[in-house]
Amino acid sequence: MIGSFLYISSAKLAEIVGFSGFDFIVIDQEHGPIDIESAEEMVRACELAGTTPLVRVGKLDSHSILQALDIGGMGVHIPSVNTADQAREAVRLCKYAPLGHRGLAGVRAADYGLRGSLADYCNRANAQTMVVIHLEEMEAIFNLDDLLAVEGIDVYYLGPTDLSNSIGRPGSKDPQLSTIVDDALRKIIQAGKIAGIITNDPEAARSYLGMGVRYLATHAVGLMATASKTFLSTLKG
Repeated sequence: MIGSFLYISSAKLAEIVGFSGFDFIVIDQEHGPIDIESAEEMVRACELAGTTPLVRVGKLDSHSILQALDIGGMGVHIPSVNTADQAREAVRLCKYAPLGHRGLAGVRAADYGLRGSLADYCNRANAQTMVVIHLEEMEAIFNLDDLLAVEGIDVYYLGPTDLSNSIGRPGSKDPQLSTIVDDALRKIIQAGKIAGIITNDPEAARSYLGMGVRYLATHAVGLMATASKTFLSTLKG
C-alpha cells in the first residue's frame, strides 16, 4: 500500500490526492490544525475518490481515537507507542467488545444505525479497522520484541524524523539513524508483521519496498512543493 499524509485541512485536497491514485490518505491531526468536523469532510472526500481514509490522532487517547473512527476513519495512526502495554491499549481503544472497549453509538461509521444492525457493524468494524502504531522514540526500538508480540497491531510504522530527535540529532541523516531504522524494519518484516515508513524520495521508497516494506507513505504537500521548485528552477535557471 502506498499512501500520503495530509496536514492541511482541505476536503478538496484530499479528493485530489485520492484521485491521483494513492491507496490511502492519513488525515493528520497531530501535526495539522484539523478539527474533527473538517476531518469528517476529508473522510467523505477520500471515500468519493476511492481511497482509504485513516486518521493520525494527536496521542493515545480514548476520545480522540473514538471520534476519528466514528466519523468514518478506517483506522488510526497512533503516535509514540513505546511499550507493549500502550500497544495493547491502542488495540482496546480501536475495537469493540470482546476485542476492546471502544464506545458504541449509531454514528456515521455505522451508517447512523439505519443500514443493518449495530451487531453486524461491530463485527465488520473489528475485522476492518486498522491499528497503526508509530515507533518514533528509542524506547520503542528497545521494546520492539515486546511490541511485536502484541495481537491486533496491523502496521508497525517507523518515524525517522522523530527518531532523529530521540537520538539527540534532530533532523539529521546520521548513519546511526539509518542503521536503527533499517534494523527495525528488518526485525518487523522477519517477524511476519507489516512494516511501515515515510519518505518523499523515490529511490528510498524503492529500496524500502525491496526490503519488504508493505506500507509506504509520503507527504503530498511535500511532493507538490518539490515539483513546484523543480518547475521554477527549470524556467528561471
